[in-house]
Amino acid sequence: MRPSPYLIALVLFLTAVTVVAGVWWPDTGFVLLCLWLALATITVCDLALSALSNRMRIEFDLPPQGFVGHDAQFTIDISPRKGSLPAEIETRLDLAPELLASDGKLSRRTVGDGAGHIKASMSLRLTRRGQYAINNLWLKWSSRLKLLDIIVRMPVKRDITVLPDISPVLSGAIKTQILPLEAGQKDLRLRGEGSEFHQLREFATGMDPRSMDWKRSARMRSLIVREMRAERNHQIILCVDSGRLMAEQLAGLPKLDRAINAALAMCWAAGLAGDVVGFYSFDSRPRLFVPALPGRAAFPRLQTVCAKLRYETQETNHTLGLTHLSGRLRRRSLIVIFSDFVDSITAELMIENMQVLARHHFIVYVALRDPVIEKFTEPEEMTLDTVARSVAARQILQERRTVLEKLARLGVLCLDSTPEALTSDLVARYIEIKSREMI
Repeated sequence: MRPSPYLIALVLFLTAVTVVAGVWWPDTGFVLLCLWLALATITVCDLALSALSNRMRIEFDLPPQGFVGHDAQFTIDISPRKGSLPAEIETRLDLAPELLASDGKLSRRTVGDGAGHIKASMSLRLTRRGQYAINNLWLKWSSRLKLLDIIVRMPVKRDITVLPDISPVLSGAIKTQILPLEAGQKDLRLRGEGSEFHQLREFATGMDPRSMDWKRSARMRSLIVREMRAERNHQIILCVDSGRLMAEQLAGLPKLDRAINAALAMCWAAGLAGDVVGFYSFDSRPRLFVPALPGRAAFPRLQTVCAKLRYETQETNHTLGLTHLSGRLRRRSLIVIFSDFVDSITAELMIENMQVLARHHFIVYVALRDPVIEKFTEPEEMTLDTVARSVAARQILQERRTVLEKLARLGVLCLDSTPEALTSDLVARYIEIKSREMI
């Protein structure tokens, strides 16, 4: 409880009147005392009336879990136990910084008349993985005579677990995208595709004559073709760099969370295509290694592991991390590396170690492009600050292209994508690799 602006104004006014009257009319002391007592009595009565009439029941609703980068709705339902509710209630939550909200207030929506329920909701922005608690809800309303602001703290004690975003998997978007490769069949027919025998079929108009099986045709006395399909059971290793650079925010989310979301989508796509998937993470030293399992069996395990992956503050040691990974692999694999670099100088060690790894494995390097830097290259207003910012941005982009070109010359397939298009671009690149038998 605290005095309202009206009560403060009345107190200041009476104080000024008391000072002036004490100087010019000393005999008015009894009248002034009565005025002060009257104000105190009115304030006490206002408090009593407000406390008796505003007994309420509050119910909370918060989903137990949500996906990083999405919103979670926190709702409250306020109903009176006795009397009527105040005309207007201001509400505020004690939130963790990771549950970003616009201003921490709930948007009010009154149902019925003043004596009915009050429903309010807040959209919580889930910006980091982990488990977070909402402990207290603060309510503030004005008393009957607007002399006091009554503040009440209500314990909430609700938890929400923020998980990696698997909404593309749940929505079926990945299944739709991977459909051409499902069961080893492809809609897109490429020259020389497929290395695994599938079946024999009679020749039909439009089939590639080079797929003709002449021995079988002579034996059957009809034209027979060999139908091939993409090889299955490839080993895919999702390698995530969890160092300091990956903890930086990009378009509202850490780069690490963007990489984890895309890695889980890739795991599900590989499971649909019949491959086995493993997981590896490193920063200043190797962290986690999950041996390759069939994609659908690996998905829940990888989801649990990725949900517990920490945001590290140490610099990434690519030499130690990639050398350790190379020693753990016993067969040729498709290695998808999610990492980042600042400039061409700091990327030298990463390039050298990827060159060694690319001798025995097929490497896909995934980097996230910052759209803000591209906007800086073409300023709308030509001032000294914007020109300097544009020159710096162009230099950053040029060094980035230089590093990616070096990797491409080493046989590394580079994917430089925006945060919003990362998942779909990665799955599309995986389909291309499978279709062309590049592993």
